[in-house]
Amino acid sequence: MRRIFSWVRPGGTGRRSADGGNPDADACLFCRRERPDLNRIMHENKTFYIRYDNFPAAEGHVEIVPKRHVESFFQLTTRELKDAYSLIRFARENIDEQHHPDGYTIGVNEGRAAGRTIDHLHIHLIPRHHNDVADPRGGIRRAVPNCEPDTWTARPEPGEKAAEDLAGAHRGRT
Repeated sequence: MRRIFSWVRPGGTGRRSADGGNPDADACLFCRRERPDLNRIMHENKTFYIRYDNFPAAEGHVEIVPKRHVESFFQLTTRELKDAYSLIRFARENIDEQHHPDGYTIGVNEGRAAGRTIDHLHIHLIPRHHNDVADPRGGIRRAVPNCEPDTWTARPEPGEKAAEDLAGAHRGRT
């Protein structure tokens, strides 16, 4: 027997949204994409839209958001993945023209432990510029403790063969 489960937002009612869609979508910021006071939309396709982040980490920071109320990146269909990638590229071209960044940080906070605060998938595309932070080495890795770039090139203690092998492999990367 196949069981169907509905995810209900903590404190939610489990009722269907006004459009007959997902439970508690009326309470979800990203499910209310038609509200310009909540979502400034850059562009959209069939399954995703691009919105400007309400609390941008940098000028031009956008989020690529599925129209379907889905919590996890790993729940996306193949079609949705293609549409998301298409919009990431579209957003990048737009941001390149307007802000001329030197690089990008692309990220998903997959789960509360990773820092997600809204339980609707959103992919951050953050334009980056040289010297926008004092030391950008490590990028996303700097989001967790004990991740100090200066230690990555240090020689391991003698006798730590596995660590030496790992350090050698790291130095061999291009």
